[in-house]
Amino acid sequence: MAGAAAAQIRVDITGGIAAPTPIAIPRMPTPSPVETAAGTTAELGNRVSEVISNDLRNSGLFTPLGAAQLRPVAFNQVNAPEYPYWTSTGAQALVQGFVQANGDGTLTVGCYLYDVFGQTELTRQGFVVKPADWRRAAHKCADTVYTRLTGEGPYFDSRVVYVSETGPKKKRTKRLAIMDQDGANHRFITNGQSIVLTPRFAPNQQTITYMSFENQQPRIYVYDVGSGRSRLVVNQRNMTFAPRFSPDGRTIVFSMAVNGNTDIYRVSASGGTPQRLTTSPGIDTGASFSPDGSKIVFESDRSGTQQLYVMGADGSGQNRISFGGGRYATPAWSPRGDLIAFTRIGGGFSVGVMSPSGGGEKILTNGWQDEGPSWAPNGRVIMFFRTGQGSGKADLWSVDLTGVNEKRVPTPLDGSDPAWGPLLP
Repeated sequence: MAGAAAAQIRVDITGGIAAPTPIAIPRMPTPSPVETAAGTTAELGNRVSEVISNDLRNSGLFTPLGAAQLRPVAFNQVNAPEYPYWTSTGAQALVQGFVQANGDGTLTVGCYLYDVFGQTELTRQGFVVKPADWRRAAHKCADTVYTRLTGEGPYFDSRVVYVSETGPKKKRTKRLAIMDQDGANHRFITNGQSIVLTPRFAPNQQTITYMSFENQQPRIYVYDVGSGRSRLVVNQRNMTFAPRFSPDGRTIVFSMAVNGNTDIYRVSASGGTPQRLTTSPGIDTGASFSPDGSKIVFESDRSGTQQLYVMGADGSGQNRISFGGGRYATPAWSPRGDLIAFTRIGGGFSVGVMSPSGGGEKILTNGWQDEGPSWAPNGRVIMFFRTGQGSGKADLWSVDLTGVNEKRVPTPLDGSDPAWGPLLP
């Protein structure tokens, strides 16, 4: 019976928001209120529950019943749910937990997931964090629930780097900013004195590669998140742009314009002599590695219009994969390796996906100008930026692979060029 009930609350990941699963997420109690640098443990219990609710709601797969709709849970009920009450709420699943202060100044956040119909515990996790990292514990709990009920990989405990924009349409100030995937813990990491574009995380999330017009020279840099220092990657007078790390973080692939021709190169992340990978006349750019590092997808106008091509990581075997109507740009290989996201241009800009061989093309968005897709760590959700018609102002958005669950991602100012980082360690 429990197995049958558990099967009933298995979340349908193909239906998007067509039938989201009702899930109860009451406030998390504390064994005794203790003051911390982030607030009392009782207050944190409320906030943790709110973050979990928001994460699951934003996935489009759940309808959370929040604390305001539910009666309080006592600490001794956390691992002993009163199932008759939870059944009466209409919830199919229940998330309970607690926030407890430890003697060493850390917090323990407990996370329990229950099948209400089957009256069974499905999983439990405990997270020990510093008080300042309570949001990470909440995201981890939400990831635990999401993965157990959907079978998909986690993605809530991750960060995004993007280009924050402000100012008039023809004179925008652009600076790098970093934040949690839900928009929290936002901070700027460049001062806006030079235009910056296309930031991309390294796999270890400690460094970011990007293009900057510092000293009026468009070149690629690497920024160290811990120290706040940047360094030039390729010290040449030629324009270098569109950088991206390899999956092992040892190599950066980028484009360089030499004598009117733009090709794709690779170079050690620590610098050195670039290796040229493409030689066709025209513009080759937007390179992105497959997750195993063996192949690269890129865009090229060698056929007369922007199209997508795949080649070996050493530049061998270059083959065109896009053959639909219009032009194709900004390819990004999924972390799962099964899909390539892209921008399709023709009657507007749309974000879509296709297989690495070019089959199964599917357009996911239909805004006036949607572009620059970047994958969530689990390969199910895509972040992109949308520019309003006539305004020149851009915002960050996300959409899942159903194309149904489209959400605006909050940022203090306008935003473009998002890059979703891997799961935090």
